Amino acid sequence: MASGDTLLIFTPLHNQPPTSNFATLDVRNQHPVLDFDDTTDESAIFGGILPRNYDGGGITIYLHYAMSSATSGNIVWHATFERIGDEVQDIDSDDFAEANTDTDAVPSVSGKVGVASITFTDGADMDSIAAGEAFRLKATRDADNASDTTAGDAELLRIEIKET
Repeated sequence: MASGDTLLIFTPLHNQPPTSNFATLDVRNQHPVLDFDDTTDESAIFGGILPRNYDGGGITIYLHYAMSSATSGNIVWHATFERIGDEVQDIDSDDFAEANTDTDAVPSVSGKVGVASITFTDGADMDSIAAGEAFRLKATRDADNASDTTAGDAELLRIEIKET
């Protein structure tokens, strides 16, 4: 694959919620969304296999979201990977790598979609996931971060993973 090529797309229906502090499934005008609270850090987890044509150029995560009511302020997103691989991760426990972060200005109209991006370099930054290996991606709204200044739920519509 070349830089900029889409590797994977996740929708709210692909979510494998954690046992606590999970984003909740909702619908906005027949669009499935995951609601992330404005006072509690909530997460969504998506499982996949890194396509075999991944060329090792790093990854950028694009979070497509709307706000339930807010029209100003910033939202803080975290994303982190967990390599499952071939005899790498015991799935009886979690072992996500350190999260990368983006602070994004929310759309000025409730219901308009904003796109936040979080970049990972190849290697340890993305938990050393190799082409053809299973992994999980955790997306979290960092609601208690002082830079997250917007009120109301964030509504996640899609996640796109591109090779950078």
